[in-house]
Amino acid sequence: MKALVQGKKILFGVVASMTVPFMAVSAAPVVGPNGLAFYSPPPLGSGSHGDLVWYRDAFVNLGDGAPKVDSWNVLYRSTDSNGLDNAVTGTVIVPESSWDGSGTRPIISYAVGTHGMSQECAPSIQLSRGTDYEAANIIEALNSGYAVLVSDNPGYLNNDPYPAYMVGEAQAHAALDIIEAAKQIPGRVVSGSADAAIWGYSQGGQTAAWAAEIEASYAPEANIMAIAAGGIPADLLDTAFFLDGSTGESFLLSAVIGLWQAYPNEFPVDDLVNSDGERAIETAGEQCVFESLFELMNDELADYTLGNKSLTRLLKDLPDAKEAVELQTLGSNRISVPLYAYHGEADEFIPLETAYALSEEYCERFDEVTFDLYPGEHIITQFQAAPFVLDWITDRFAGVVQTSSCDSSLPAPESVHNEGGGNFNVSLDAWHLNASMGLKTLRQTVQMPTESFMTANADMTDEVLTGHLFIPEFTTKLSIFIPLDVTLNIEAGDDIEGDVSLDDEGILRIEGSAYVNIGIPTVGLAFIKIPFGCRVRDQVEFPLNFEGPISSLGNGGLVFSGTTTFSSITGCGIFSPFFTVLMSGSGQTFEFILSPPDPITY
Repeated sequence: MKALVQGKKILFGVVASMTVPFMAVSAAPVVGPNGLAFYSPPPLGSGSHGDLVWYRDAFVNLGDGAPKVDSWNVLYRSTDSNGLDNAVTGTVIVPESSWDGSGTRPIISYAVGTHGMSQECAPSIQLSRGTDYEAANIIEALNSGYAVLVSDNPGYLNNDPYPAYMVGEAQAHAALDIIEAAKQIPGRVVSGSADAAIWGYSQGGQTAAWAAEIEASYAPEANIMAIAAGGIPADLLDTAFFLDGSTGESFLLSAVIGLWQAYPNEFPVDDLVNSDGERAIETAGEQCVFESLFELMNDELADYTLGNKSLTRLLKDLPDAKEAVELQTLGSNRISVPLYAYHGEADEFIPLETAYALSEEYCERFDEVTFDLYPGEHIITQFQAAPFVLDWITDRFAGVVQTSSCDSSLPAPESVHNEGGGNFNVSLDAWHLNASMGLKTLRQTVQMPTESFMTANADMTDEVLTGHLFIPEFTTKLSIFIPLDVTLNIEAGDDIEGDVSLDDEGILRIEGSAYVNIGIPTVGLAFIKIPFGCRVRDQVEFPLNFEGPISSLGNGGLVFSGTTTFSSITGCGIFSPFFTVLMSGSGQTFEFILSPPDPITY
């Protein structure tokens, strides 16, 4: 089975490598070949981890909001989990604008989250195509002026059957070694003396935390000043049981495949899987993260094994495999660099309890640890945290003393995640609603109170959106003939309803409607209030239409805007026609901006 699954990739790798001269790596890096031949490295020969093998100019398509940048693909020498040399690819991105801070431009080695097991999912390839779902975080780091280095992680070369997914130490080596490799690009595009930080979430959180544990011994020359690690699968064994049979089953299967690549003797996968397992592995190997997520959702590992052996039984029968999984457990080593750890309160893929326990474990040996709890689930937290992470990293580069969570008196956080085993739901619990309405005839904009919020649930499996708005009664000034104090009462009408979907490239689409009833209880001037009791005859429908990257769920980019119609005004007698002329009709504008509540710092 393995030979059949790998055959296409191996054949492709042979064909691609035919365009590359057979050579040993010299001391000086060279310009690499065009196209996918770049991913067929020459023999490594002698050298040190972090050596730049070859590089080339690259094009990255980051999307809206990105600054002008220069970028390069790199292929560099690293070390796998068994201490053997390997080659890893990645991307180096540097803003065109000059660094305006003190010293040289700092570096962020950005450790990506799960991208998928197919070669086409590699970050360097997705960045060139404009399909990388983490582009929003990379943009924020570039807009802060930092050079951003994005390792592909081990296993995306032409002759690699699969990535070594969730093999923490190998990923950490790659994230550290790309720093040294970037410094060797001719022209010193990245300064050899630059301070560096590592930032990662989910799989990248595992990478970053592993880097925190080994950077002092593995790459002391990297000049690491700070590490931010979010959504950390601190205990891979606990995470595996958390995922099995849940919406995140694809991550568990991918981890089995990744560990198989790193530890083939400990994981005799060929001898364990049934025909369904063969198909599932082939499916995962040809897909990127979001496609695989929906394809394999709610399966159990037992569905894929001979005799339908459960995860518990497999670990009992394969003690060497269990030991290999346990090798990925974090917390056994002291860290010596400031750490920002963070997690989503509703994370449905990675247990909150183990991530928080890891931060406490680090606190026992080192007191520069901060832990923040975010109110959302896994995907939301990844992008909501970005500005907080970057502010924290900037302070570490500036030498600001860190506020530690190690002496926090707050009780341990408790998860509120949606239960696994059902549909993939993303819940928005009392999200901030920055809302405004533009009244067409009056040519005035009414800003809703800051206490306004929306609660909703996006069922990504059944593609159904439900929820409701809350906007408290408020007073605003409207200039009719003179500026009057007009009390508006906006009450939720029918529940929010609509369609929601997430495609294979991480694009979120929403088509729905929110409904409110609008009333005018009083109109007055200063302390004089006259009861009016006006209201729109029919509830007002606000179209909720959106298309954009999944990152918009967390980073404040979830914006609904457009026009709506106010029906005629009733309820205030002879004044009803007057207010109907002033406030009714089509062409009323609105804008709703949604953002999650703020995190809690422990």
